[in-house]
Amino acid sequence: MKFAIALFSAAHAPSSRRALLFAQAALAGGHEIVRLFFYQDGVYNASDAVVTPQDELDLPKQWRAFITEQNLDGVVCIAAALRRGVLNAEEAGRYQRDAVAVSAPWELSGLGQLHDAVQDADRLICFGGA
Repeated sequence: MKFAIALFSAAHAPSSRRALLFAQAALAGGHEIVRLFFYQDGVYNASDAVVTPQDELDLPKQWRAFITEQNLDGVVCIAAALRRGVLNAEEAGRYQRDAVAVSAPWELSGLGQLHDAVQDADRLICFGGA
């Protein structure tokens, strides 16, 4: 089965951990992940600026490692990222900001990437959100 996964909650939320565990289990079960799409507060999972306390799981680090190791498509919604100051080098330059918080393997792109993923997937699985 092909999955598109959308994550709407920040790295400290339990649903972020659940999303990662689901994605890992899906691949271990022989399924395919078409795309991981990080939206709303989910963009914080892609931020290099998040500092996790030593006694907590560093989910941004785990997401980065998982996406890199599995060669997955990790897309961060550009509108949600801009609103939250989670910028890559290109957007930081465009808006004349000093802070760069997103780097490879993440890609900033539009909501259309989620739509495209849904078209290619058998199921869309969403985690978090209000």
